This record gives sequence, C-alpha cells and structure tokens, in this order.
Amino acid sequence: MKGSTGKARLGKAGLALATAALLGVCWAGRVAAQSKTGPITPPSKTPPQQAPPAQQTQAPAQQGEQKPPQYAVQVNTRAVDLYVVVTDDNGNPIPGLKQQNFRVFADNKPQTITNFAPVDAPITIVMLMEYSNVYYGWMSYTGAYWAYDFLNMLKPQDWVALVTYDLRPHIAVDFTRNKSAVKDAIQGLGFPGFSESDMFDALLFTLDRLENVKGKKAILLVASGLNTFSSHNLDQVLNRLKETTVTIFSVGVDQPLYLWADSQGTMGSLQRLDFLQGENELSSFSRMTGGEAWFPRFDGELPGIFQEVAASLRAQYSMAFTPTLPNDGKYHKVKVELVGADGKPLVILDQRQKKVKYEVHSRQGYMAPKPEQAANQR
Repeated sequence: MKGSTGKARLGKAGLALATAALLGVCWAGRVAAQSKTGPITPPSKTPPQQAPPAQQTQAPAQQGEQKPPQYAVQVNTRAVDLYVVVTDDNGNPIPGLKQQNFRVFADNKPQTITNFAPVDAPITIVMLMEYSNVYYGWMSYTGAYWAYDFLNMLKPQDWVALVTYDLRPHIAVDFTRNKSAVKDAIQGLGFPGFSESDMFDALLFTLDRLENVKGKKAILLVASGLNTFSSHNLDQVLNRLKETTVTIFSVGVDQPLYLWADSQGTMGSLQRLDFLQGENELSSFSRMTGGEAWFPRFDGELPGIFQEVAASLRAQYSMAFTPTLPNDGKYHKVKVELVGADGKPLVILDQRQKKVKYEVHSRQGYMAPKPEQAANQR
C-alpha cells in the first residue's frame, strides 16, 4: 500500500514547543515530519541505547553451539500440513488431545487426517520488529523495549533471529540459540534512521527466508501496523499468507500513543483510520496463519502475552491431510473442529467439572496446486 501513512505534521517550531511542553527536552537535529491530518507529538520514550546502530549482522558463533535450522528445498506435494493450537478462554493451551478429537474440513467437506502428533520440538522464530522514525520513533522504542522481554520466554534449545525494518528489512541477528546476542542487538539499535515503515516488504522478505526451514516456524511481528512505501501491496501479502505454513503472532505497539493522542484531542480522523487499518491488518495476518494478535495498552500486559506465544508454540498439534478437492490452483478454506467419541462437539471439563470454553487456532486455508503442477508430482 503506497502513500504516506500516519506521519505527524509539525513544523520545527511546533515540534520544539510541543516537546518542550511534554518532555522538557527537544531532540536536536530532528526535522519535524510533515503530515496531512494535524499534529501528534508523542510523549517521552527513551531509546534502548543512545548509541549508533550495531554493525553486527549475525550472532557470534558460540563454542559448542549447534547448527542453525536447516534449509532444504521441499517438494510441493498434495498433502496439507496444519499446526493446530487449542486454548481456553484465558489463552492457556489445552494438552492431551488425540487424533480422534480433531475433525478437518476443506470447503466444508470432511477430510481424512493422515498424520498426527503433538509437536515437541524446539521453537524456530523470527522476531520481526518495526524500527523506524515514524512518529519520531516513539512506537519503535516501545516495540524494542517490549520485544526484549520475549527472549526470556525462550528455552536454550530454541532458535531465534532478529529482523528490523524501516525503509527496508535488516537482519540484525541471524538464527542463533544465543539469546544474549539478540538482547545485545536490541540494546544497540540506537536512533531509527528512516521515517518510513515498509511492513509489507519486510513481512514478505521474512516469509521467503523461512520458506525452506524445516519443521514448525513462526514470526513474532512487533509493529504499529502502519505501512508507508512498500513496493508490495496488501493483496500480495495476503496471497502469500495463503501459501505459507508459518504462524504469525502480532503485537501492536500503537495503543499507548493512540490513546494518549486521543486524550489530548490531537488525533485526526485520517490518522485514526490509519491506526485502525493497521490493527486490522495485523489481526488478519495472525488469523490467516493460525496465530493471534494483541494490542496492549500497558507494559504490564506483555509478560502474559509473550507467555501465550511461547506456550502456543510448544503446545501445537501437527497434522496433515490429502485434500479430496480438485487441483485447481485456487484457495480453499480449512476449518478444524474438536469432537468427542459420539461425533458431537467435544466437551472439556475443568477440575471443578465446569465446561471449558475453548478456541481452535489453525491456518484458515491452503492453495491447491494447479493441474500441471499436480501432474508433475506424480
């Protein structure tokens, strides 16, 4: 989606006065960004570290560290892989389910599950983090501060990479089990460089890098949801998500600034629409891929959110089915339900013998191969 999205219009004098009133300081050398909808000057937010951006682009090798996730060219077969998570209404994963508890539909037609197993493998996740100067970098500082704590939820055997983006994506740390290297990279980010946030390009870049990584894989997208001058549009992103097995978890960083600006009466109608559209896009990315999206208002919400992300990845059920639908090159919707031995919706009881409300998270569909592709697979 091209165009300037969600940038505040303030002249130099306006920026100096507004920041002096709010912060008592003025960021020297800053040129106020120009926007069409009226001023929003964010409240004070301290950068992770007042230092030039880290030059390191890959985590240092650690003695005895195992090799990162293996890349391999995979043959596009007819089987559709699903990674399914079942959570209660508090976001807690529900373990102990069996293959007979799951029923899969493709375009409302029942399918036969051919492979099933609880997933008990290390997490492979990319932390994809917006780090731009949009809104003077306030949301980027928030995202970096928040994302830092996610690393505490990972186990020694988990793989993690850090990719930041502004005008383009940057690999800050490639896949590593060295969580300290990722923390150091976040602390060394310094001031954001560009007042552009090309989320669509960054997401497609990251999906491409994960395409041939084996096993379960995920993206933690920490972003405002705003997109400025990406060379790709939203439709291209959504079409790409129809093909991927990567699960996307989104954490929106816009709510604190959105609520503050709204309370000050500086939120224009177009800016409000930009924020709401960004949140809707983050929610769509997660929903399509079987993940979840959160839009926290306070720092205290983050530990619970990150615990849910890590717990969900560790409590996935891996299953596959061979569709009975034609090879037509079209997108087919997938739905996963829980059933009991009688074929009726599964009833789960807690320790007090009360019914547990639950939700099934799974990718929402798959792209069928075209007839000529299917013929080459035989």
